Amino acid sequence: MLETGSRQSQGRLAAYEVTRAGDKLRLVFTGAWVLNAPGPNTKAALTAFAVKPLPAGLVFDCAGLTKWDSRFLIFCRALLGAAKQAGVEVDLEGLPEGAKALLSLANKVPERLGAAGSRKAESVLARIGGACLSAWQGLPDLLEFVGDMVLACVSLMRGRAVFQGSSLVTLMRQVGAEALPIVSLISLLVGLILAFVASIQLLQFGAQIYVSTIVGIAMIRVMGAIMTGIIMAGRTGAAFAAELGTMQVNEEIDALRTFGFSPTEFLVLPRMLALVMMMPLLCLYADLMGCLGGFIVGVLMLDINPMQYLTQTFNSIPLANVFIGLAHSLVFGVLIALAGCYRGMRCGRSAMAVGQATTSAVVTGILSIVIATAVITWLCNLLGV
Repeated sequence: MLETGSRQSQGRLAAYEVTRAGDKLRLVFTGAWVLNAPGPNTKAALTAFAVKPLPAGLVFDCAGLTKWDSRFLIFCRALLGAAKQAGVEVDLEGLPEGAKALLSLANKVPERLGAAGSRKAESVLARIGGACLSAWQGLPDLLEFVGDMVLACVSLMRGRAVFQGSSLVTLMRQVGAEALPIVSLISLLVGLILAFVASIQLLQFGAQIYVSTIVGIAMIRVMGAIMTGIIMAGRTGAAFAAELGTMQVNEEIDALRTFGFSPTEFLVLPRMLALVMMMPLLCLYADLMGCLGGFIVGVLMLDINPMQYLTQTFNSIPLANVFIGLAHSLVFGVLIALAGCYRGMRCGRSAMAVGQATTSAVVTGILSIVIATAVITWLCNLLGV
């Protein structure tokens, strides 16, 4: 006999006995293991796994167990954890059927990420390495999603894509018309800021008329598209991720697959089409509002003649800049839609997962916009446009 523990409470004896039978530990339970009766000290049983040499296995004998509830399960769970940490094999056959089923289920379910006590202190290098490994492991899933989108686009061109036309119209209104107020405000303020910053330097040389040139080229070539993209990533990309993530939690996407519908065609394709069609229009509108902000500063603060300001703006902006800005907006529309829908479709099945998917969609969308802007700018410089 190695260790013994017992506690008498209200006439009921809850006890255990740890013995070594050959190369295995044998744990014998007796009495009523219930919450209203304090159980024996568990330390005596846990220290059995620290004795050298370690046993080859752990078996249970519950023939003398008269009653049990969650107290018994907590004690057994602690023993299983200690045995696993020590590398000792556990045989659950001697436990009651209900306890055995519950303990087996507890071992199969992994600990939820973000649960209290599950986070361990890690170095910055370890976190960076974990993030890189996670991104690498998620690459096949991303390629699968992009492949599904390509197939959905092919089905659309062949006229075989299945989605609701009314849903596409609703999405276009939500993406386009309902976004005009925030796009107007941000673009106007960006135009005002660009004109004000440029005027501070140009006034020193008496060249304030070129404020119109700076604001016009900056807004129409790249800034209008970038500001619109960032707004849509935070507004629409997050909405796409939240909508699809909620549908994933409610198992609506699984229901679509059960009925034979492709979730990519039915849910993702109309959202991408709506954003791709509305982004160039929103970009042009943002360009106009940005130029209006520069016009306000030029006319009211710099005393430039309104017609002179407009003439200088039209004469200094090549038509190629307009097409470059529209190209930016088209690329941004595709990236924002893919980021939002991908995070939503790959969302977990909990409320916390929906929030994480929404945050990831915004971060991914903005990061994609910055990277795409750098690539397009490099290509334009390479082509001399």
